[in-house]
Amino acid sequence: MRRGIYIVANDKVSENAIALLNSIRFYDPDTEVFLIPFNDDHQTVFAELQKRHNVQLFPDLDFLNQFTDTIANIFDRDFLALPNKMRKLVAWSGPLDEFLYIDTDIIVFEKIANVMDHLAEAEFLCCDFHFKGRGLNDVFSPLVKEQGLFSDEQLQDVFNSGFWASKKSALPLERMVELLRECAAHREYFDFSRQTTDQPIMNYLVLKSMPRRVNLVKLRSNEPGSWAGSPNFQEKDHILYDRGTPLRYLHWAGTSMKPGSPYRDLWEHYRYLHEPRPVTTEPPEPTPSPWQMLTRKVTRKIKNTFQ
Repeated sequence: MRRGIYIVANDKVSENAIALLNSIRFYDPDTEVFLIPFNDDHQTVFAELQKRHNVQLFPDLDFLNQFTDTIANIFDRDFLALPNKMRKLVAWSGPLDEFLYIDTDIIVFEKIANVMDHLAEAEFLCCDFHFKGRGLNDVFSPLVKEQGLFSDEQLQDVFNSGFWASKKSALPLERMVELLRECAAHREYFDFSRQTTDQPIMNYLVLKSMPRRVNLVKLRSNEPGSWAGSPNFQEKDHILYDRGTPLRYLHWAGTSMKPGSPYRDLWEHYRYLHEPRPVTTEPPEPTPSPWQMLTRKVTRKIKNTFQ
């Protein structure tokens, strides 16, 4: 049985991809990793990841392009504006029998491939608190529950599409295309209000086709969080802790990753794990315009008058 990790990337997200792979390889030098190109602009990031970490390219780019065309033909442009965001779905048609998919706005703090051990009793695995936090937001519209499309128990298994694992055998291509056509016929089922292109569709595919699902956060009472928007994590030796329990991974989903953003120093640690960290300087304050100088002068006079 062949087991490994998939990521989707292009040159635009090369810095994030390097940080992610640096963290993966720090804890796990051996597990196979495949890059699924987001588009044709992937040569630079692939060459870098291949050189640094022996990352392999998804082996059938013709199939990948055909799959993208199929997605574009199934969905109207006003339904699914960017078919390339669905390319992660080719993981079910790739070379790995069991696989973990990871978004590039993530870093990990353990041998993350070990989570796939839980696939011994499941067809799909995730590890997040979306069901407790966002609930059906960014996944389904209230209509899904009103019409009884899924049970309340099934809807407790909604998940974030940035970190998940499955088996190649769990979703044959023919069944996937059938389900995608169902999705295309019912835009009203989905919540795309925050432009989560693939997440609503993926949840539909999984809940419809994979009855054996596991969410790791439900398996133990002290399972840590993973969202970079949480201010409560503590750092020790370049690992984050949630109430004393080390995080498996940190995900900047919907959260800024720019300098000054949450946990940016930790991201920079992993990004520059094997090279000198560049010296950064704060940009100089812009010179105020004459109008701004006049406004500030008038404001000071008003304040002095009433002090």
